[in-house]
Amino acid sequence: MFESVKTLIEEHKAVQEELSDPAVHADAARAKRVNRRYAELSRIVAAYDAWMLAVGDLEAAQEFAKEDEAFAAEVPVLEQRVQESQEKLRRLLIPRDPDDARDVIMEIKGGEGGAESALFAADLLRMYLQYAASRGWKTELLERNESDLGGYKDVQVAIKGSSTDPAQGVWASLKYEGGVHRVQRVPATESQGRIHTSTTGVLVFPEVDEPDEVEINPNDLKIDVFRSSGPGGQSVNTTDSAVRITHLPTGIVVSMQNEKSQLQNREAGMRVLRARILARQQEEIDAAASDARKSQIRGMDRSERIRTYNFPENRIADHRTGYKAYNLDQVMDGALGPIIESCISADEEERLASLAADA
Repeated sequence: MFESVKTLIEEHKAVQEELSDPAVHADAARAKRVNRRYAELSRIVAAYDAWMLAVGDLEAAQEFAKEDEAFAAEVPVLEQRVQESQEKLRRLLIPRDPDDARDVIMEIKGGEGGAESALFAADLLRMYLQYAASRGWKTELLERNESDLGGYKDVQVAIKGSSTDPAQGVWASLKYEGGVHRVQRVPATESQGRIHTSTTGVLVFPEVDEPDEVEINPNDLKIDVFRSSGPGGQSVNTTDSAVRITHLPTGIVVSMQNEKSQLQNREAGMRVLRARILARQQEEIDAAASDARKSQIRGMDRSERIRTYNFPENRIADHRTGYKAYNLDQVMDGALGPIIESCISADEEERLASLAADA
């Protein structure tokens, strides 16, 4: 694996030179791609330099220890540093998901449990908004379909990051959130104090950077307009501002009525449509590659239960990684970091195992 480092170092130099070219920055899409690659390669180069420095320090200590026993005590410490820096480099060399640097569009949908499921969908939305805020990410509510008790039957939110480093990308963290989330608690509607089990579904799509990245033939779209039936101020039920877009080749349907303007709803709908088409294309590519790695962490069926939120025990459990903690109250306030890290770590281990098997 480490044989590829020298090639990556040379690429890092070439990308650095490319960034000094004004023509690169004149093209926003190209500049974004080049900056992302530079950030990714910079992490690898820094890790390689740290490894080489640790190796050099260890060799020097081993040499001095032959003449001075005082240096012998430093050898085990430096050996540990070499192992740690080597492991860090090894993980950075794992082929990265090409979508990691992308922003995401997340959809949270009520499932089994009726009103309680919709209420939990609102709780999940708040959890993700709090987590996004802790990461310095921006959020934009695209669409919502409220339930009678104040929850959400369906809500869609765009989450946008600010880093060019793929490791810090929104998709790099939130791609593991797709699946069925199970909640166990006493619903607000329960008069007998009995614990109920409900489910809420989460879908996560990488957002398309540039509109022309996903080609959509206007003739392939069926666009209907209708009057809004939910939140939206004075325009509700008075103007045909809501939009339903059907992509005929795939059958994907997107409806938007959150904005008062038909144009704004159409633009938001196209953003969601492009993200869904991009995800569909990637799924088809993975399915066509018979030898493609099937990740157990984020390649699950969207109907698979991935996590349980047990309120009476204040327990959170991820069924894919075995992660369990008793700080559910903090998690619901956005403290998702350790859970997501457990998914990233498990995914990396699986990738490493796949590379070892192919070697």
